[in-house]
Amino acid sequence: MSTTAERMRAWRGPAILSFGFRPFFLGAAIWAAVAMALWIPALTGALDLPTRFDAASWHAHEFLFGYLSAVIAGFLLTAVPNWTGQLPIVGWPLGGLFVLWVGGRAGVLLSHGLPSLAVALVDLAMPVALTGFLAREIIVGKNWRNLIVLTMLGIFTISNAIFHWEAARGDYAAQGYGLRAGLGAALMMIAVIGGRIVPSFTRNWLARQGPGRLPVPPMQRFDKIALLTLLAALFAWIAAPEAQALAPLLLAAGALHLVRLARWAGDRTLAEPLLWILHLGYLFLPLGAIALGVSIFVPGLFGGASAQHLWMAGAVGLMTLAVMTRATLGHTGQELKAGRGTLALYLGLLTAILARLAAGLWPDQAPLLHILSGLAWIAAFGGFAMLYGPAMMRRRVRK
Repeated sequence: MSTTAERMRAWRGPAILSFGFRPFFLGAAIWAAVAMALWIPALTGALDLPTRFDAASWHAHEFLFGYLSAVIAGFLLTAVPNWTGQLPIVGWPLGGLFVLWVGGRAGVLLSHGLPSLAVALVDLAMPVALTGFLAREIIVGKNWRNLIVLTMLGIFTISNAIFHWEAARGDYAAQGYGLRAGLGAALMMIAVIGGRIVPSFTRNWLARQGPGRLPVPPMQRFDKIALLTLLAALFAWIAAPEAQALAPLLLAAGALHLVRLARWAGDRTLAEPLLWILHLGYLFLPLGAIALGVSIFVPGLFGGASAQHLWMAGAVGLMTLAVMTRATLGHTGQELKAGRGTLALYLGLLTAILARLAAGLWPDQAPLLHILSGLAWIAAFGGFAMLYGPAMMRRRVRK
């Protein structure tokens, strides 16, 4: 039987189809920039988007279920062969899966006047196919440890279907059950997968730097308590996002995950941006929970939407950008070290996150801050496409 490396070397077509992260990470970054470039004029009323969704719902959907679904696909198609020992999807089957994702983006954007069921089916085709592939690999490889990842991916896909159903009914889907359930699934993926890779990458790097404190090994009893508390808080938030009883649960989950993050020795990684950005991305998970809890207790402090963006743009946006940069460097044969360009991407996205949060704190300045946030977002993800795209388009250099 051929190995993963042999399967990739045997592919003689376009290099971008030689590994799952290549088309999906590049496509995700380009779409993140393009969708934001469309959202800014739509927000100001200068552009009427040709979609069935209202503008805010389209914006929320295309970040969570558009951009993020591509990042998830790129990550899993790259990681699953290592988890299960099964062969990766390469070549035209990979290209076909990517085309399904592109079709979903076009179908949702150009959905005005189209049947809602047809639009939903086009959009769901890629995540359903990805879920089926992951299920097959886990079952064949008997990799039962990662059934939790399959479960979260399934919930994420079902949440997208709920979002379409809510939008078809005329509901404001940007604040519906589908969006909250999808975001909840995404946050649990960050908590579970991030809880594996962040301390692991940190330990490997610190072990080469000399003696000192190392991260606590992942999935100790404390980690399981923190994960279960977060899961309970997210379920409650999905069901009743404004309930007073939810606030203590959110605050408890946030506090536990702050402690969990502190156990990973992130303070010792300041010399390497590829590492501290992972810790910072994870930090937005507990910060978002705490901010939402506070917004329930003190509604006038800042809007729940601004607090929720700490999860959306902060935890999801920053963590995915961190993973995409690191994985691309590693899998294209480059040194695992962030250059000035990569650091600029991180700072650009941080600017976008902080500007969006400031818009909630200073409503009078919100229009300008929204535009600043959008432009910084475009610079971060458009910059990723320009900086990392060429490496994804060419074959890995053998050293």
